[in-house]
Amino acid sequence: MQAVLLIDFGSTYTKVTIVDLAREEILGTARAGTTIETNIMEGLKAALAQIPEPVEGWNFVRKLACSSAAGGLKMIASGLVKELTAEAARRAALGAGARVLQVFSYELTLQDLDKIIASKPDILLLAGGTDGGNKEVLLKNAEMLCALPSSLPVVIAGNKAASGQAAEILKKHHRPVVVADNVMPELGVLSVESARLAIRDVFLTHIVQSKGLDKAEEFLERIMMPTPAAVLSAAELLAQGHGSELGIGELMVVDVGGATTDVHSLAQGDPSKPSVMLKGLPEPYAKRTVEGDLGMRYSSETLVEASGRRLFDYLGWTEDQVAHQLSLCKEDPWRVPQTEEEAKFDVAMGRMAVGLAVDRHVGTLEVVYTPFGATYVQHGKDLTPLPVVIGTGGVLLYRPDALEILQGAVFNPAEPTILKPQNPVFYLDKEYILAAMGLLREVAPQVALRMMKKYVVKL
Repeated sequence: MQAVLLIDFGSTYTKVTIVDLAREEILGTARAGTTIETNIMEGLKAALAQIPEPVEGWNFVRKLACSSAAGGLKMIASGLVKELTAEAARRAALGAGARVLQVFSYELTLQDLDKIIASKPDILLLAGGTDGGNKEVLLKNAEMLCALPSSLPVVIAGNKAASGQAAEILKKHHRPVVVADNVMPELGVLSVESARLAIRDVFLTHIVQSKGLDKAEEFLERIMMPTPAAVLSAAELLAQGHGSELGIGELMVVDVGGATTDVHSLAQGDPSKPSVMLKGLPEPYAKRTVEGDLGMRYSSETLVEASGRRLFDYLGWTEDQVAHQLSLCKEDPWRVPQTEEEAKFDVAMGRMAVGLAVDRHVGTLEVVYTPFGATYVQHGKDLTPLPVVIGTGGVLLYRPDALEILQGAVFNPAEPTILKPQNPVFYLDKEYILAAMGLLREVAPQVALRMMKKYVVKL
């Protein structure tokens, strides 16, 4: 038996998946509360203990992990123009699996430094200027960042003519400082892969230890990436295929977690109607957004606030009833519904999280009036023709109401300018293996693809 151990150290739960590489089967899955505050291995051992061990014991040929524990990979991004290099930096960070706390544009101020200090990021991403363009802001911001009270890892991905000098300035106060390719080498041209890889390398070599995850690395082969990057990698593999093994085509993954709701789309997103014009930066085929205010447990209060009257109308409840359920979530982030009311609240919260997160992920239409009449301008991706939506996350896996929750991702005729999928087929990651398959892709991509086709089931 070629057993492979795949681990996701999540913000709330540590999930383990054991697969037989030769038979391409899941041998077992389990989860236990993540124990980052004490010893990360406690939660891992508790999860592993739930899977029956063979008589001869486990002899894992590979042991791989990803992590979003201790708040995940938290980043600050800074660029020159808000809509251009600052936005490009944000996309590079999201593509690396980070949670982007704030994005700054133009020259950093003392007030901006105060916000950075308060945010306690793991990494700073400094961009600014196209190649051959503005150099002054990148160098000025490098000087300003040296005024921070403590050292932070910094990735520089700005004007190549100034990046080396900016690195020398930052090295006086920060470690490590890594130079990547410019995220916007030309106006309107995105190039985020080099920055994404640099962020991942910094995560692996520096952030893992600072979050207490190095204790697990004594047992594991290694922690390979942040969890969101693993899910995005799995989604990309499932959409595009590998070698002779075909993918299933364009899709969206909605991952509803305890702290955030992530949306991943693998689609071009070009206008589906010929009369619509695109505006803004080009969207990446593999796009990820993360909503830190839309979580089922740690972010439950902000999820209720963001939902507004929609949640109360959906439930038909009073404010006191909702407040009571919120208090239960706050008291015990690992709580599973114990009553019919708790179950109904979880379903409603899940649907709100899905709906709001997909609203923010997809593109929008704007009516623009010209001398020749009204025309439509599209910002972001048009996902109305998207054929597949895949749900993952605890509220979807452990409730029989997954389809009802995922309906939040569907186009609403009452909001025709929000370009959500109109008639998707829904699938469920019923064994919670997408992050695990993103890890497995690193060593056996075709096996990971075939297993996703097998275990991601149509609703």
